[in-house]
Amino acid sequence: MKIGLFYGSTTCYTEIVAEKIQAIIGAELVELYNIKDQPLSLCLDYDFIIFGISTWDYGELQEDWESIWDDINQLDLSNKIIAIYGMGDQIGYTEWFQDALGMLHDQAKAQGASLIGYWPNQGYEFEASKALTEDESQFVGLPLDEDSQYKLTDERLDTWCEQILLEYSSLL
Repeated sequence: MKIGLFYGSTTCYTEIVAEKIQAIIGAELVELYNIKDQPLSLCLDYDFIIFGISTWDYGELQEDWESIWDDINQLDLSNKIIAIYGMGDQIGYTEWFQDALGMLHDQAKAQGASLIGYWPNQGYEFEASKALTEDESQFVGLPLDEDSQYKLTDERLDTWCEQILLEYSSLL
């Protein structure tokens, strides 16, 4: 099993998390791709994909994702299993916390992907998010906040990586 991890990173935080995921799961299993330098179409070479995205300002996409956003619509993601993590600021942008995570989830789902890695919404303080499930009990991926909850990142990553590996294996 190989996992393709595709991320966009303006301030390096999303990239640092990608490297942490690679270290947790194993460098022999996780191959990293910065979408600024590599075409997103490479994700079609993997059955298991992880996407990393950050939300900017008032619910906007990270610039690298924004520049290739329409490319997602050209991908057939059926038979692909995708987990997504997002970076955001729940205090500074409380009305748009993790919106890009939700938008990327919806795009991947629309292209036929099976999505895993949903995460409980407990332990966060925010007003609104496009990244919540319909019943608002979970996020559609792992939300990380390096601005106000950086001390929780490593523990959340350890737990989430174990979770997505179990979820992936249960789908095989």
